[in-house]
Amino acid sequence: MSGLQYKRILLKVSGEVLAGGQSFGIEPEYLEATARQMLEAARAGVQIAIVPGGGNIFRGMSIAAGGADRVTADMMGTLGTVINALALASALSRPGVRGKPFSATTMPSVADTYTARAARAALEDGYVVVLGGGTGNPFFTTDTAAALRAIELECDVLLKGTKVDGVYSDDPRKNPNAERFDTISHEEVISRDLRVMDTAAFALARDNGLPIIVYALDDEEGLMGVLAGRTRSTRVG
Repeated sequence: MSGLQYKRILLKVSGEVLAGGQSFGIEPEYLEATARQMLEAARAGVQIAIVPGGGNIFRGMSIAAGGADRVTADMMGTLGTVINALALASALSRPGVRGKPFSATTMPSVADTYTARAARAALEDGYVVVLGGGTGNPFFTTDTAAALRAIELECDVLLKGTKVDGVYSDDPRKNPNAERFDTISHEEVISRDLRVMDTAAFALARDNGLPIIVYALDDEEGLMGVLAGRTRSTRVG
């Protein structure tokens, strides 16, 4: 693991990244590309936990905005994250690396029920653990779930893989004049309402001293580039 800064990491992967160029579902090419990045890091000895989003399958907040019950809509959304967790765990199960899915919502015929103790043990046994189901509760996003799980699993850093290469003052895809940050504090992200992750996730990370690195998941240096400090990214902390 020479040259790598972190021993145990949590990677938040948005559902939209897994959809690739599609508006819905999982595009095998993007699933495989995402898995390859993680496989390389796992084979280098990094312990990896992953929290997938579910926006490529179902968006509970969009349905709730149309008048549906928010609790029901959010729990439907958690099922989308479990689908993505199963897909990632399967893609990660290759010679020398094993993917293990967990679900915060109890569904024993699909995945092991998440506990911090069980997930830590799996990490120490060499599994890449994929944590579906968000926090298991409505009203909390998978960003917040990622921060919570990173703290519970005593990860060194939370990595947010997105479609852009860091934190900006505005959406760089819509505003070419948006300012990009190499480093920024949790407090400034919250006070400026920068939306790369939700406020609850940043507040939880701030209160527990958890650094966050935001980078482009499709960067040619990949996850290993982030861990070695080569990939263009923003460090929040």
